[in-house]
Amino acid sequence: MERAVFGTRTGEVLVGHGPFTALAEPPAGGVTFYKNDFSLSVEKPWLVPNRIEVLEKPPVRGECRIQWEEPDPGEFAEVFREISSAIGHGMIEKSVPVVTERGKGTCSPETLLASLLQLPKTVRPYGWIGENGGFLGATPEVLFRYFDGRIYTMALAGTARRDEQRLFAVDDKEIREHEFVAQTLIAKLSDLGMVIRRERDILDLGRLIHFQTLIKVELYQYQETKTLIERLHPTPALGPLPRTLETMAQLTDWRERLGCPVEFGAPFGLLRDGDFEALVAIRMVAWNGEDFLLPSGCGVIQESRLVSEWRELALKRNAVRGLFFPLK
Repeated sequence: MERAVFGTRTGEVLVGHGPFTALAEPPAGGVTFYKNDFSLSVEKPWLVPNRIEVLEKPPVRGECRIQWEEPDPGEFAEVFREISSAIGHGMIEKSVPVVTERGKGTCSPETLLASLLQLPKTVRPYGWIGENGGFLGATPEVLFRYFDGRIYTMALAGTARRDEQRLFAVDDKEIREHEFVAQTLIAKLSDLGMVIRRERDILDLGRLIHFQTLIKVELYQYQETKTLIERLHPTPALGPLPRTLETMAQLTDWRERLGCPVEFGAPFGLLRDGDFEALVAIRMVAWNGEDFLLPSGCGVIQESRLVSEWRELALKRNAVRGLFFPLK
């Protein structure tokens, strides 16, 4: 039976059990999950579960046997050169290619879910378990929360190892990449209400650290949830700058060429009695039968260098691998 998983702000992990009723618009009350792809092409993304369970203890961990294959650096290098050329010609300022590591083997959804329920509160579990495939992740990034006339969102961009924190804090390239994201996000929201930006700080995720800026918007008037999703997705950390139909189409092409799962970076949300929150589906593992996918993305700007970005991609995948498949 299909299941949806969502970790709330208060630390609960809700599991919605199917069969689900798919709707084009959110219902007025109750609990509803929001599941879409990166292109927001799903016509009925609102999923009303048959029943809800609060997961209080993790399932029993089983053993995962997966043989991973390193991604081809040549394919990434080709896409990186195309992005760099587009930046050099003034067509874009930034884009976010996604490299996917592939594996074959066995690992039950319950084993993956058990890993998610033992993680620190700096990340939020989410995902979808289908009959033969699905995806599960632990994301530090919230697309937005919409409640009581306010939007709460965040800019999360810039990545380093935890032991590099002092250097990371003064790295011009990482700061500029983060400010791209923060300023673009504020520009998207400034006409909707009064924007309050907190100071940039560092989010410590254990193995990795990121720059983070928290943002709140006091809305001038009511906004449709669907409108806010379309305005805020993809985040500037995962989408192109500027974001147009043409630059989004080009990013979709680069993602497809590199084998990126369609759910990676998409919004995954929960609506509960008028309180809506959407997570950004990163730091995930996707599977279909015995085929497993481990995607990671990087923001490419003018200062980016191929070798550095390739290392960052591997750093992110290794962090996710450590969450789901810890060494014994």
